[in-house]
Amino acid sequence: MSNNASQNDYYILETLDISKHFGGVSAVDGLSISIPRRGVTSIVGPNGSGKSTLINLLSGTLPLDDGIVVIDGQRLRTIHAYETPDHSITRTFQEVRLFDQISVLDNILVVLTTRKFWSAVFERTSRQHRARAQEILEQVGMWEKKDSLAMDLSYGQRKLLEIGRAMALNVNIYLLDEPFAGLFPQMLERVKVLLKDLRDQGRTIIFVSHNMEIVREMADHLIVLDGGKLLLAGEVEDVLNQPEVISAYLGT
Repeated sequence: MSNNASQNDYYILETLDISKHFGGVSAVDGLSISIPRRGVTSIVGPNGSGKSTLINLLSGTLPLDDGIVVIDGQRLRTIHAYETPDHSITRTFQEVRLFDQISVLDNILVVLTTRKFWSAVFERTSRQHRARAQEILEQVGMWEKKDSLAMDLSYGQRKLLEIGRAMALNVNIYLLDEPFAGLFPQMLERVKVLLKDLRDQGRTIIFVSHNMEIVREMADHLIVLDGGKLLLAGEVEDVLNQPEVISAYLGT
């Protein structure tokens, strides 16, 4: 096997000199990173370092100004959010986004059926769809809330439901923006288990976090951003032991 073939198999997602500017501010500035196919990758850095902007670019939530994203060997200069499932990508948001006016169960069925809100509400769902929705809600610990409106859920329950919606897409790459932020310990542990299960299924998990304790526990690979640029990347302990990371970003 050639070196290029080996590299393409090892990395599922790469960025080549991607940039995003807001006025005179470079939120992401000529960034080139590589995400391994296996394991969990965490993206860390101080506020304003470009973490969430990077997730938005990879998921098509924001358009690229420059550069190329390579997804499983496919080179893309433009990513549309509605096409990300076709690229086997899904995401969650730092501020949870659900269909608040419909039930927990219907929030999953929307994803499992047409992915179009009104069509899914009125579409007759199959037994297979409902069985899969039940399986997902049981996995995230939300089956007992299936008839509740999403707007009536607690913050932690909303996070779990959003992860359930992401799981319903059955893709390979999960982009998670602060999935642990603001969770009580019980909910936090449940999210950890869900992500570990996805990892063990061979899915690629990429998450943004400020919590270094969770990063040490959950991540296999680490990417540190600073001012929209790459500071360091590599195995977690190797990166965390670098003096510039310890002194400037982690405070440990």
